[in-house]
Amino acid sequence: MQTRTLGSQGLTTSAIGYGSMGISMAYGDSGARGADAITAAFDAGVTHFDTAELYGWGENEQILGRAVAPFRDDVVIATKFGFTRDYGFDSRPDHIRDVVQNSLRFLGTDHIDVLYQHRFDPTVPIEDVAGVVKGLVDAGDVKYFGLSEAGAETIRRAHAVHPVSALQTEYSLFERDVEQLFPLLDELGIGLVPYSPLGRGFLTGTAKPAGQYDDNDMRNTDPRWQPGNFEKNLAATEQLQRLAASMDATVGQLALAWLLAQGEHIVPIPGSRDPRRVVENAAAAEVRLTAAQLERVAAILPAGGFGARYTPENMPSWE
Repeated sequence: MQTRTLGSQGLTTSAIGYGSMGISMAYGDSGARGADAITAAFDAGVTHFDTAELYGWGENEQILGRAVAPFRDDVVIATKFGFTRDYGFDSRPDHIRDVVQNSLRFLGTDHIDVLYQHRFDPTVPIEDVAGVVKGLVDAGDVKYFGLSEAGAETIRRAHAVHPVSALQTEYSLFERDVEQLFPLLDELGIGLVPYSPLGRGFLTGTAKPAGQYDDNDMRNTDPRWQPGNFEKNLAATEQLQRLAASMDATVGQLALAWLLAQGEHIVPIPGSRDPRRVVENAAAAEVRLTAAQLERVAAILPAGGFGARYTPENMPSWE
């Protein structure tokens, strides 16, 4: 698989990564396939694996750590700090250090490649957060600093203390808000790591209406799955499927290839518990879109999907 550089500090990963959140939360019961999916991702050329303390309070990190142990030196592991167990925010310096030590233990590793602040904590100056991460980098516990769902001012202030290598946020054919930050990311030399790059699964061609998922699946309350929006998003996805078929690709591969075409420093992290789907996603790195195909995609979804990203009813407790 081709590689890409995130940020200006030397962080290099596969063009397609793997997001492990769905193994432990948000998308219904996972079964025991998570480790198999992680192994399949590596075998397909993926070297960027993303987790977080939040994803099961150590459970997800342990699954990932055990799965990548045979090839730990060949991969990048990213994890995150910043939440409390009641889904409040906590980026106090001592808390960050405690979380990092726990993550190192759960992951079974001596360093974290990318450490993200999971969400901005309004009670702790971002300069203090960046300073703590800088100390962890200096100590060898962490290699690179990242921010998740951060705004322009936060990014700029953090970067002034310690270089930010990556911004992680939701970005897909359905969700485009982060594009307003592209000039800033280019200016500061920061890479972008899109999570939910397949529209929370809608852009796989397997979406079902709200109410047809497990009770603990966030898509039951997602506005894009509600009557009215669902039908419009389904029609758009069907058009994308026809375009993808003409390219001998799947709609998911088309969606990932579109993201890669938006910039050279973008590394999406699709997540799946199905090893076959993981291999399919990884193959998207070899799909090249022509100018005409990009124009066709723009005609189908000129401004993203139908339905708000979040509403009070479907706002995740970790947001």
